[in-house]
Amino acid sequence: MIFSSDNWAGAHPAIAQSLVTHASGYASAYGTSELDRKVEKRLSDVFERDVAVFFVGTGTAANSLALASASRAGGVAFCHREAHVTADECGAPEFFTHGSRLKPVDGKHGKMDATRLEAEIRRYPLDNVHGGQPMAVTLTQATESGTVYALEEIEAIAAVAKAHKLPLHMDGARFANALVSLEATPAEMTWKRGVDLVSFGGTKNGCWCAEALILFDLSKAHEMHFLRKRSAQLFSKSRFVSAQFDAYLEGDLWLDLARHSNAMARRLADGIAASRTSRLGWPVDANEVFVILKSDVAAKLREQGAVFYDWPVPHDLAGSLEADEGLYRLVTSFATKAEDVDRFVAAC
Repeated sequence: MIFSSDNWAGAHPAIAQSLVTHASGYASAYGTSELDRKVEKRLSDVFERDVAVFFVGTGTAANSLALASASRAGGVAFCHREAHVTADECGAPEFFTHGSRLKPVDGKHGKMDATRLEAEIRRYPLDNVHGGQPMAVTLTQATESGTVYALEEIEAIAAVAKAHKLPLHMDGARFANALVSLEATPAEMTWKRGVDLVSFGGTKNGCWCAEALILFDLSKAHEMHFLRKRSAQLFSKSRFVSAQFDAYLEGDLWLDLARHSNAMARRLADGIAASRTSRLGWPVDANEVFVILKSDVAAKLREQGAVFYDWPVPHDLAGSLEADEGLYRLVTSFATKAEDVDRFVAAC
């Protein structure tokens, strides 16, 4: 009953086999091999337009490089109050951008509210040298609360960003989970809604270590080559990142893995909702389930072998839990089995 994180799951067999297949022989280095080019072309096909692809090792690197590409002196980037970039990346975006700031924006269940975003951006007029200058907007899809921005919500945020001439970045660590939840195409969820660049994550969805920064504006690619090198994210043997993505994208494996993960989360959520000892914190959209439990119930579940994380109560739910209750996060993955879900529900 491992529901700690999709990062705990291993690699899908097809992805592991692809690494083995490409482990022998020679291939040109630093992203110039035939396999690198093949995957770049495939990602252009996935997004239905020519894109610039930059392989990196972590989602933190992808997000930080995205914001670095928009960096300005005294820069301010806007994100949700509980977004991964501000809550879980140890200041990496600020470090990569040489001292920019992340400005939190409120919104229910992990999603930035477009009206509040507009108000926060207006707090930084361009002629106020003391306050700094807006430089970017970043949203997380799926969010840290496991919710998913609807297409119209992305479009509303993009409209605010465009009105202020700010690039819009999408942190897609769980990109596939959000995509299958919406039953949309990658193009429909990104550039057709006004997104400028995407952190395209594979690690949480069956890859070993595969992330990519996708740029829709090809004129920005030249500068990104230097930013990536300077940040120590240009891998010499980049074919081993490409090998993972090659198998990941083949036959829409990535979408199938996300559908399974989401289905297991839905099964888990349905069981929890029917339990007498637990309740959902909010509706489930992707593969993260947030549950409110009595502290003693959580302890008993752990005694029976369940693994999950305590989770801080979001600002918009502050004061809504009883003193003897806690909020807990359960995450499913491509490796989650239905019987493990059922065991947890039965234990509840």
